Amino acid sequence: MSSTLDKYCGSTFWNDSYLDRPDPDLPVCLEQTVLVWIPLGFFWVCAPRQLPPLFSSKQRGVRNSKLYLVKQALACSLLLTSAIGLIITLLEDYSDYRDPTPETLNPLVLYVNPSIYTATWLMVLLVHESRKRVNDKNSPYLFIFWLLSVLCGVFTLQTLIRLAIREGSPPDLPRFSLFCISYCLQWISLIVSCISDVSSEVKAAAKKNPQLSASFLSEITFHWFSSMMLKGYRKPLEAKHLWELNDVDRTQVIYTKFERHMMQGLKEAQRKMEGKRNKQIHKETEQMNGFSRSTSQDILVLEEKTRKDKKKKPEKPKATPTVPVGWLVLSMLKNYRHILIKGVIFKLLHDTLMFVNPQLLKLMVSFTEDISIYQWMGYLYAVLLFVVALFQSLLLQQYFQCCFLLGMRVRTAITAAVYKKALKISNTARKESTMGEIVNLMAVDAQRFNDVTNFIHLLWSAPLQILVGVVFLWQELGPSVLAGLAIMILLIPINGVLMSKIKDLQMSNMKHKDQRMKLMNEILNGIKVMKFYAWEPSFAEQIFGIREKELKVMKKSFYLLAVAIFVVTCTPFMVTLTSFGVYLAVDPRNILDAKKAFTSISLFNILRFPLMMLPMVISSMVQAGVSCKRLEAFLGSENLDTSAIHQDPSCDSAITFTEATFSWNRNETPTVKNVTLNIKPGKLVAVVGPVGSGKTSLISALLGEMENIKGFINIKGSFAYVPQQAWIQNNTLQDNILFGLEWEESRYQKVLEACALLPDLELLPAGDQTEIGEKGINLSGGQKQRVSLARAVYSDSDIIVLDDPLSAVDAHVGKHIFEKVIGPNGLLKNKTRILVTHGVTFLPQTDEIVVLVNGEVSEVGSYKTLRANRGAFADFLNTYGEGSHSEEGEPTGMESAVKFPAFTIPTGIPTIPSVDPSEAITLSLKRENSERARSRNSIRVSLKKAKRDKNLVSQKEGQVEMVKGQKLIEKETMETGKVKFSIYWKYLRAIGWWYSLLIILSYITQNVATIGQNLWLSDWTNNASHYINTTYPISERDWRLGIFGVLGVAQAVFVLLGVFLMAGGSIVASRDLHSRLLQNILHVPMLFFDTTPTGRIINRFSKDIYTIDETIPMSFRSWLSCFFGVLGTLAVICLATPYFTIVIVPLVVVYYFIQIFYVVTSRQLRRLDSVTRSPIYSHFSETVLGLPVIRAYRHQARFLVDNEKIINENQKCVFAWIISNRWLAIRLEFLGNLVVFFAALFAVISRGNLDSGLVGLSISYALNVTQALNWLVRQTSELETNIVAVERVSEYTVLDNEAPWTTDHQPEKSWPHKGEIKFLDYKVRYRPELDLVLHGISCEIQPNEKVGIVGRTGAGKSSLANCLFRILESAGGKILIDGVDISTIGLHDLRQKLSIIPQDPVLFSGTIHMNLDPFSRHTDEEMWRSLELAHLKQYVANLPDKLQHEVSEGGENLSVGQRQLLCLARALLRKSKILVLDEATAAIDLETDDLIQTTIRKEFTDCTVLIIAHRLHTIMDCTRVMVLDAGRIIEFDSPFKLLQKQGFFYNMAKDAGITEAGATAL
Repeated sequence: MSSTLDKYCGSTFWNDSYLDRPDPDLPVCLEQTVLVWIPLGFFWVCAPRQLPPLFSSKQRGVRNSKLYLVKQALACSLLLTSAIGLIITLLEDYSDYRDPTPETLNPLVLYVNPSIYTATWLMVLLVHESRKRVNDKNSPYLFIFWLLSVLCGVFTLQTLIRLAIREGSPPDLPRFSLFCISYCLQWISLIVSCISDVSSEVKAAAKKNPQLSASFLSEITFHWFSSMMLKGYRKPLEAKHLWELNDVDRTQVIYTKFERHMMQGLKEAQRKMEGKRNKQIHKETEQMNGFSRSTSQDILVLEEKTRKDKKKKPEKPKATPTVPVGWLVLSMLKNYRHILIKGVIFKLLHDTLMFVNPQLLKLMVSFTEDISIYQWMGYLYAVLLFVVALFQSLLLQQYFQCCFLLGMRVRTAITAAVYKKALKISNTARKESTMGEIVNLMAVDAQRFNDVTNFIHLLWSAPLQILVGVVFLWQELGPSVLAGLAIMILLIPINGVLMSKIKDLQMSNMKHKDQRMKLMNEILNGIKVMKFYAWEPSFAEQIFGIREKELKVMKKSFYLLAVAIFVVTCTPFMVTLTSFGVYLAVDPRNILDAKKAFTSISLFNILRFPLMMLPMVISSMVQAGVSCKRLEAFLGSENLDTSAIHQDPSCDSAITFTEATFSWNRNETPTVKNVTLNIKPGKLVAVVGPVGSGKTSLISALLGEMENIKGFINIKGSFAYVPQQAWIQNNTLQDNILFGLEWEESRYQKVLEACALLPDLELLPAGDQTEIGEKGINLSGGQKQRVSLARAVYSDSDIIVLDDPLSAVDAHVGKHIFEKVIGPNGLLKNKTRILVTHGVTFLPQTDEIVVLVNGEVSEVGSYKTLRANRGAFADFLNTYGEGSHSEEGEPTGMESAVKFPAFTIPTGIPTIPSVDPSEAITLSLKRENSERARSRNSIRVSLKKAKRDKNLVSQKEGQVEMVKGQKLIEKETMETGKVKFSIYWKYLRAIGWWYSLLIILSYITQNVATIGQNLWLSDWTNNASHYINTTYPISERDWRLGIFGVLGVAQAVFVLLGVFLMAGGSIVASRDLHSRLLQNILHVPMLFFDTTPTGRIINRFSKDIYTIDETIPMSFRSWLSCFFGVLGTLAVICLATPYFTIVIVPLVVVYYFIQIFYVVTSRQLRRLDSVTRSPIYSHFSETVLGLPVIRAYRHQARFLVDNEKIINENQKCVFAWIISNRWLAIRLEFLGNLVVFFAALFAVISRGNLDSGLVGLSISYALNVTQALNWLVRQTSELETNIVAVERVSEYTVLDNEAPWTTDHQPEKSWPHKGEIKFLDYKVRYRPELDLVLHGISCEIQPNEKVGIVGRTGAGKSSLANCLFRILESAGGKILIDGVDISTIGLHDLRQKLSIIPQDPVLFSGTIHMNLDPFSRHTDEEMWRSLELAHLKQYVANLPDKLQHEVSEGGENLSVGQRQLLCLARALLRKSKILVLDEATAAIDLETDDLIQTTIRKEFTDCTVLIIAHRLHTIMDCTRVMVLDAGRIIEFDSPFKLLQKQGFFYNMAKDAGITEAGATAL
C-alpha cells in the first residue's frame, strides 16, 4: 500500500523520522492524499442527499440573494483554481517545451487532485442551487466540509511555508500561489457558510422566531437565542416577548401525531385484553367441567383445590384487568422513534469521546515523568484534550436538546390527551376520577413523564459506559479490577430494593396528594358556605390530617433516598480502594504510580456519573410507571356512548323517544324508564313532575349524558341547552353569549332585549365587554340564568332544551322572558322547545305537557286535556297551584303592566309615573348596580351610551379603552427581577437555623475529606516511584491504603449526615409553609375568592407545594455539593500549577457574566411557566364543570382549539427555558474546556518543576470541572427557579385577613336568647374605593318575627344577609343582635350562632354525617330528627350506609332538591335563634319549596327568620316585609298593609299575579 502511494505521489508516503524530531512535519504525500480525501470523502458521501430538489419542477422562481451569488462566485473561483492547476500539470507534461517521457512526467496525484477538486466545486455549485430551491440555503454538510477542508489545509500550508523559508523562495511558485488563493477562498467560504441565507418570507417569519433563519453554526452553538438572553437581562421578560413556536412544537401537531399512535396502541391492547378475558372464561368453564367430572376422585385433592381457589379469589381482578395496560409507553416509543434514534447517535458519539480523555491524561502524565519526550508532544496532548472536550460538549448539548424537546412534547401530548378524553369520557368513568385527580394527571403525572424522558437514554448508556470503563481499567490494573466490579454488582440489588421501597411509598403518597387536592378543590368551591357555617377549623383539621400522612410517607422516602445516596457516594471510593488494595496485594512488585492511579481515578470518575444516575433514572422510571398506570386507566376508560341517540333527518318528529330506558350507571336502577314520546317540530313542550321524578334525567338522556339500557332516541336538528344551574365561563359577557359564533349586531341586540339583559349591561362597568369571573361569580343568580338563556337563543339551534330557567329570576322578569323568548310569540316560536318547569304559571300556553312520575311518563297532553283527566297532573296542580300563581286565564304579556294603577309611595320618596309598555321591563330591572357589579366598580355606563357606542357592544370594530372594573380577574401577579434573599431566608428559617448550619457544615467537611483523599493519593504515587523495580513495603502499603479508606468513609458518612439533616429540615419547612398557606387562605375575606380563579389557588397547593416538598430539597442538596465541589477543584488546580491563578480571574469574570445573563432570563422564564400553567388547569376545571353544555352545543372541537392555544402559551415558556439551558451549557462547557486546556498547557510549560502525581491530580480535576461548572449554574438557576414556589406560597400567606374568628370579648353561651336584630344607620361597601351598597339602613326586627326581604335585582338583599354574617364589614353604623354589637365579637362566635340556608346548596364529598355536622357535636338521634323534619329520613334510611352514605364531589349523587333539603337539615340541627334563607328555594321545584316552607313555619316558630325571596308567595305569610331598593329600605310593614298601600310592593305582587284576596287567603 505504502509503495503504491509513494509511486502515486512521487514521494515518500510515510516515514517515522518525520515525527521523531523536535520540529515534526508530515510527509507531502500524506498531505496530498489522506488530508485531501478526508473532506472530499465526507462531501461526496453527503452531497447526493442534497440534490433531489434540483429535479423537482416546483419553486423555480426563487429569487437569488446577494449571499447566494457570493457563494456561487466563490465556488466558481475555486473551480477556476482547480482547472488552472490541471492545465499547469498538462502544460508541464505535454507542451512543446517538455519532452513527455514517463520518467520526467508529473506524478499521478497532480492530475487526480485537480480533477476531483473540479468535480467537487461543480457539485458545490449544484448543492447551492438545490438548497435555494427548497428555500433552505444553510446546509450543515457544506459547513462541515469547509471546516474539514480548512483544518486539513493547515498542514499543507505550513509545509509549503517551511519549504519556502528553507529555500529562500517558494519551490513551485504557480502551485504555491494557486494553493494560497484556493485556501483563502475556502476560508471565505467557511465564513460565508456561517451566515444565514434565507428568503424575505423566512426573514419576516424569523422576527417572530429567529430559529427559522439560524445558520448551522448558530444552531449548534444556540447563538440565535442570544438576543432573548440579552432582552431578559435588560428587562424582565414577559409572555409577549417570547417567540412563536416551531410548527413541530405546536400542541395541535404534537397531539395529532401522538393520537394516531395512541389509538392504534389502545385498540391493540383492548384486543389482547379481550383475548385474555375470553381465555380466562374458557379456562374457568373447563375447570368447572373438570370439577364435576372429578367429584368421585380423591376428596383431599378436591379440598386442596378449593382452598387454593379461595386464596386466589381476590387476585381475579389482576388476572383480567378492566382497563387495557401497557400500551401508552409503546405508543410513545413508536411516535417519538426518530428523535430517540437521534439522541442515541449523539449519546453514543459523546460516550466514545469520553473515554479518550483518560488515555490523553495517561500520555500527559508519562510526558511529565519522561524528560526525553519532545516538548511538542505535550502541546499536542494539551490541544487534543481541548479539541476532544469541545466535540464532547457540542455532542452532549445536541443530545440534551433531543431529550428535553422530547420531554416537552411528551408532556404536551399527555396534557392534550387528558383534556380531549375529559370531553369524551362517559359519566360512569368520570365518577371514578375526581376533578383533583384529573388535574393531577395533567400537573404531576405528565410532568413525571417529562422528567423521565430527559434521561431515558441512560438506561442503555449507563451500562455501556460501565462496561467500557471496566475494559479500560482492566488494562491498567489487570484482574484486580474484578474486585471493584464485584463491589459494583453487589450494590446494584441494594439500590434495587431501596428503589422499589421508594416506589411503594410514592404510590401511597400519590393517593394522599389526590385526596388532599380533592378536598382542597371542594373547600375552594364551597368557601362561602364554609364561612357562613364557620366550618373552616373542621376542614383545616381534615386537610392537616391528610397532610401529616403525606409528610410521614415523604419522610420515609427521604430517609431511604439518603441511604441510596450514601450507597452511591460509597461506590466509587470503595471500588477504587478495593481495586488498588487487591492490585497491590496480589503482587508485591505492583507499584501504584501516578500514571496508573490517575488514569484509573479518571476512569472511575467517568463511572461515577452512570452509577449515580442509574438508580435515579430507575427511580423516576418507577414514578413514571405509577403515573403511566393512572394515565392508562383514565385514557383507556369508556367514552360517552351516544349510539342510542340517532340522527335521522327523514323522521317527521323533532324528537322521538322509543321505549327509552336510561340510567346514570349500568349497574344502577334506571331513572328514565320505558319512555315513548313524540315531539313535533316547532312545539313548546313542558316537562313537569314532583322531586326526583326524573325530569333532569330525561333531559340528560336526550343530551346523551346517560347510559342506555334499551330503546333509543331520534333527534332531528341541532341542540341548545340551558341547564338548571347556569354554567358561565371566565370570559366577557359577550363571549359567553356568542359562545364561539360570529357576531351579528341585529340578532345580538334582539337576544339581549328578549333576555332582559340590556338593563344589566347598563349596570356592568364595561357593558358586554365586562369580564365575568369563574362560575359567573360577579353576576347574580338571575343574571347568570339570563346569560345562559341568551346563549341558547343566539345559537339559533333547532331544538332548545330549557331545564327550569325561570326559577332563578324574579316573577316579572320570568314573565317577560316567557313572552319574548319561550312563549308562542317569543323569539323561539318556530323552534322545538322542551321546558322543564316547577312553576305552573305558563303551562296553559304550552302546546303539550309531559308528566313524569318515578322516571316514567304518566300523562301527555295539552293543559286543558290533562286538567280534565283528573290524573297525576290535576293532583300536582291542586297541591302546588293555589296562591302561587295567577288564575288560568291571566294574561302574561306586558300589557297587564300598563293597566296597573300608579302606586303611591310613602312621603319623601318621589313617585314613579306610569310608563310606556316597552319600557316597563327596563324600568323594573333598571335599578342601581347589583351589589356584585357594584363590588367591582362604581362607574355607570348609561344604556343609551351602550347602544350608541358600538365599541362597547363589540370589540370587532376596534379596541376599547379598558374601563375601570371591566376586568374582574386581574392577571396573576408575577414577581420580576432577582429572587429576594429574604425568600431564601424564609425557607432556611422554615427549615430551622440549627438544621441549616449543620447541613452546610456536613457538606463542607465532605468536600475537605474528598480533597484530602486525592492529595493523599497524589503523595502516595510520588512516594511509590521510589520503589520501582523493588518490593513495596507491606507496612507502607497498609498505612497508605488505610488512610485512603478512612478519608473515603468520612466522605460517605458526611454525605449521609447531610442528606438526613436535609430530609428532616425540609419536612419541617414543608409542614410549616403548607400550614401557614392553608391557615391564611381560610382566613382571607370572601372578596379574594371572588376575584381569584380557583385554578390559581389550586396551583399553590399542588404544583408549588410539590416543588417545596420534593424539588427544593433536591436542588438545595445538589447546589451545595456542586458549589463546594467547584471551589475544591479550582483550589487543587491552583495548588498543582500556580500559573493557573493568572487565568482564573478572567475565567471567573466571564463565568460570572454568563451566569448573570442566564439566571436572570431563566428565572423569569420559569416564573412565566408557572403563571401560564395556571390557565391550563383553570380552563380544564371550567370545561369539566360545563361538559353537558359543551357537548349539547357540540362545541368540543372549539374547546380543544382553545385548550391548544393555552398549552401553546405555556409551551413557549418551556421551549425558551430549554434553549436557555443549552445556550448556557455550551458557553460554560467552553469555559470548562479552557480550564482543561490551561491546566494541561501550564503543566507542559513547567514540567521540570512538577510532580507527575500533582499533574495527574490537576488534570483529572480539570476534566471534571466542566460538568461541575455547568451543574453549579444550572443548580443555582434551578434553586432560584424553584424557590419561586416559596415566594408564591409566601405571597398567599401575607394576604389581608378578615376579622379574627374568636376574640376575648365573647358573648354568653346562650346568646342570642331572643333573636332581636337592630340595624343602626348601617352602611356597607365592597371595597374602600367603591360606592356604598347599603345606604344607612335603620330598622328593628323583633324576636321571633318572620321578615321577608324583597327588591329588584341588585337592591341589596343578599348584601344584607352577608352583613349579618360579617362576610361584608361595616362602613358605618352597626348591627345589634340582642343588644350585642356584632362587630365587637369574633366571626366564629357570631356565625356559629346564626343559621343560613344559602341559594346554592353546597355539599362536600364525605358522609351525610360529615355534611350535617363536621365537628361531630350532635348525636345520631338529633341528626335523624333533623333529617325527619327535613323530609329526608326515609330516603337516608333506605340507603345501605345510612348516615355514613358517601356524598360524591359537589353532591352530584343527590338531586338539587335533596341537596337543598340537606341544607335545611343542617339549619334544623343548629337550631339557632336567627335563620336566614337567601333565595333558598329559587332553584327548586314547588314541592320541595312547599316542604321547606312548612318545616320553617313549624320548627322555627320561636326563631327570628329572614327570608330573601324571588317568589313573593313564599313571604306572603311573613310578619313583615322589607322592600329594598338601591340599598335603602323604601317599605317595611306587614304584607297586607303593603298591598293596601298600593306602593312598590303592591306593584311587585301584581307582576307576580298575587291579588289582595290571594294574600288574605294566605
